[in-house]
Amino acid sequence: MRILLDECVNPRLRLAFPGDEVKTVAEMGWRALTNGALMKEAASRFDILVTLDQNLRFQSQTGKHPLGIVVLITQFNHVAAYRPQFAEIRDLARQTKPGQVNVVQIR
Repeated sequence: MRILLDECVNPRLRLAFPGDEVKTVAEMGWRALTNGALMKEAASRFDILVTLDQNLRFQSQTGKHPLGIVVLITQFNHVAAYRPQFAEIRDLARQTKPGQVNVVQIR
């Protein structure tokens, strides 16, 4: 699976996806892109976008691109907050279909 971590996501979340290709928006040089442009670029190279941007799920362009989106809702953007739910995050990412948005509440 090819996964893109949005710039707002702690890049160490890549540890939740062993064996998958995981890149960050910064690594791709896409920091300056708007959400629509980012999804357009990402759709041709990635299967899933993982983000903290809760508003993204309400934007009309999400269904226009063959890119699944996983929105993480968390108070703390560090790997220790995510680690107890690595399996849940990984499983949800693998179940997310193109154009679909799924949400995970990080406890």
